[in-house]
Amino acid sequence: MKKPKFVTGEEAAAMIKDDSTIATIGMTLVSASETILKAVEKRFLETGSPNHLTLVHSCGQSDRDRGIQHFSHEGMLYRIIGGHWGLQPRMMKLIAENKILAYCIPQGQFAQLYRSMAGGEPGKITKVGLGTFIDPRIDGGKMNAITKDAPDIVDVVTIDGEEYMRYKPIPLDYCIIRGTYVDEMGNLTTDEEAMQLEVFSAVMACKKFGGKVIAQAKYKVKAGSLHCKRVTVPGIFIDAVVMCPNPEEDHRQTHSFAFDPAYCGDIKVPVSESDVLPLNLRKVIGRRALMELHVDDVLNIGTGIPNDVVGPIISEEGVGDDVTVTVESGIYGGIPMGGVDFGIAKNNFALLRHDDQFDYYNGAGVDVTYMGAGEIDPDGNVNATKLGPNPTGAGGFIDITTNAKHVVFCSSFTGKGLDCSFEDGRLHINKEGSLIKFVNKVQQISYNGKIAREKRQKMHYVTERAVFELRPEGLVLTEIAPGIDLQTQILDLMEFKPVISENLKEMNPAIFSEAVPYGLKDIIRNH
Repeated sequence: MKKPKFVTGEEAAAMIKDDSTIATIGMTLVSASETILKAVEKRFLETGSPNHLTLVHSCGQSDRDRGIQHFSHEGMLYRIIGGHWGLQPRMMKLIAENKILAYCIPQGQFAQLYRSMAGGEPGKITKVGLGTFIDPRIDGGKMNAITKDAPDIVDVVTIDGEEYMRYKPIPLDYCIIRGTYVDEMGNLTTDEEAMQLEVFSAVMACKKFGGKVIAQAKYKVKAGSLHCKRVTVPGIFIDAVVMCPNPEEDHRQTHSFAFDPAYCGDIKVPVSESDVLPLNLRKVIGRRALMELHVDDVLNIGTGIPNDVVGPIISEEGVGDDVTVTVESGIYGGIPMGGVDFGIAKNNFALLRHDDQFDYYNGAGVDVTYMGAGEIDPDGNVNATKLGPNPTGAGGFIDITTNAKHVVFCSSFTGKGLDCSFEDGRLHINKEGSLIKFVNKVQQISYNGKIAREKRQKMHYVTERAVFELRPEGLVLTEIAPGIDLQTQILDLMEFKPVISENLKEMNPAIFSEAVPYGLKDIIRNH
């Protein structure tokens, strides 16, 4: 029976040839194969090889330092095709300075593209991406100037009179994956990983193109000792295995800790009072956004403000039994972590494969999705993917907002220096932000307001001082915070004048109070 070779990180790095295309599987620092990635970087810095590489990845895979940041060297990379770079400053710098070709593919389409590639299909066919910067008639997902004249990796096809995006196959030479236990035959499990990800789909895509699979593992066990249902990748599909010599450093479950059984579902832990968030601008925005929920809603939480506050607020308000929280990484229920640990949760009741999760988001569509945002224009177009010179990329933003029944964007009204305080149920602006977010034209279309209105999708844009709703006539101001002046603290800080509702309301003063709970349970149940 075919089985892989057990090699060192250095020996694995030596397998990779110049001009290769490499897929790495992970999300944030979850499942990052640090032993292998560090060895590949070390070899390049010492010898100049491997060079002229194409790096392929569906998710952002870094904690601002590790992960695929190890590839962020001029000369090492020729091209990157990825989903998100928000936690990869050196990679964003290479892209912004036109040092590498850079393409963005929405995260869910990327995860599922591996499945299409594995089956020999002509690509991933979907409506996700139409009308956004991924559409080849707009930017084609090209993230910098030098990529503009490079070949397209997406196109638009017409089937039965309707337009669809086609994400083209990407031939792979190598796929780097990570697991927990590996037996002597190379059979690999992912027991302690905080996400299931799209490991097997990517392995099969690599094999379809004759590529090699290199796996990093934490524990080696006797052949035949692993239960067959625990095996994520059979050893016959793995070419080389690297046993991590320092799991505390190079095989961490996530950025913040080496291993916590609550985040892979091995145990459930009690929720303590320390999980209650302090009252601040982000919590205020999250509180108002959650007032859009109904009993039995299934919601998705995106990066930024939503992931940092939505889960904790739901927990402290005691509405966890009324709604179901999901995250694109495959999480159902529990309390998600935020920041550099986005995508994991403790006490979740289900954890699906990454690519399977997007079958739900791309198909039936989640009831409500909460997303961060950077800019919005009069037509309801939203930019959340390129803020200033930084090309953060789409992540799962485009996938999820395309088919969600209700999209709620969460953003501060202005940026760069905004300082607020709260007293007696009123909002006080101590210092105004210098960055205007309500602009005449967004820098990049991540969410297409025209398409959203055409299909009658419900959309709200929630800030700490104002709430807007996207209606057929455009962006409509529906609520303002108590203590805020409409003219000087809202309209004068917008590049355009929104439609103002004839029934303009005051935001619920309870959201500006220190009180916990603030009444979300009654609000949800009385909808």
